[in-house]
This record gives sequence, structure tokens and C-alpha cells, in this order.
Amino acid sequence: MKSHQKVKLMREMKQWTQEDMAEKLNMSVTGYAKIERGQTNVSLEKLKQIAMVFNINVAQLLDDNTAPVLCSIGDNHSNYTNYFGMNEALVAENQRQKLELEYKNQLLQQKENEILALRKVISLLENAS
Repeated sequence: MKSHQKVKLMREMKQWTQEDMAEKLNMSVTGYAKIERGQTNVSLEKLKQIAMVFNINVAQLLDDNTAPVLCSIGDNHSNYTNYFGMNEALVAENQRQKLELEYKNQLLQQKENEILALRKVISLLENAS
């Protein structure tokens, strides 16, 4: 999956608009939209900024995680035809699932923090009685 596709997917998973992202990155909406469409070369500094917004490592935006697929068709003797290539659909789905899992883990951590804060409030209220 290309960097601009990852950026768009992560933004959508956080349910942010392009306007939200442009504001977080201190840039125009048009400029940000070009990033998502892959119509502009993004500097490493801008990728670092985007990674910080998503609270991820910049390498996660750079790595396209393409995995080679090797298929051998033939009998157990000498008649083989080898095909070597990339299965982009599987790689893209795998990346989407990883991002979704990461997002869900962040939500879970947020809920755990809220529960902890509420327990502290309850404890303070009980001690005040």
C-alpha cells in the first residue's frame, strides 16, 4: 500500500475530515488533499508530521509491505512453471487490518484511561463523605 493510501485510510479510521488533517498539519485543505491523492511528493519532514498526528512511527508510512508470492505449477519431476510476483490485494487487506487493529487498541486504551479516571473520582467522593 502506498504512503498516500495509508494516510487516507488512517484519517478515515479516525473519522477525521481532510479539513481536520489540514488544520493539524498547518496546511491548506487543497495541499493536504493532493497528498492523499498521491499528486505531490511529500517531504520526509511532512511525513514525520503526519506520523506524529497519527501517533505512529514514520516507517509505518514508508513501508509498503509488499510480500512476494511464489507459485510452482507442475509435477514432481522436471516440468515446472514458476510465477513470481506481488499479491497487492492481500497485502493491502493485511495492512488495512493492521491499521484497524491499531486503531481499536488505541480506543481500548482510551477507555481504560477513562475508567481509571472515573475510579479516582469515585474514590475521592467516597473519602469526602
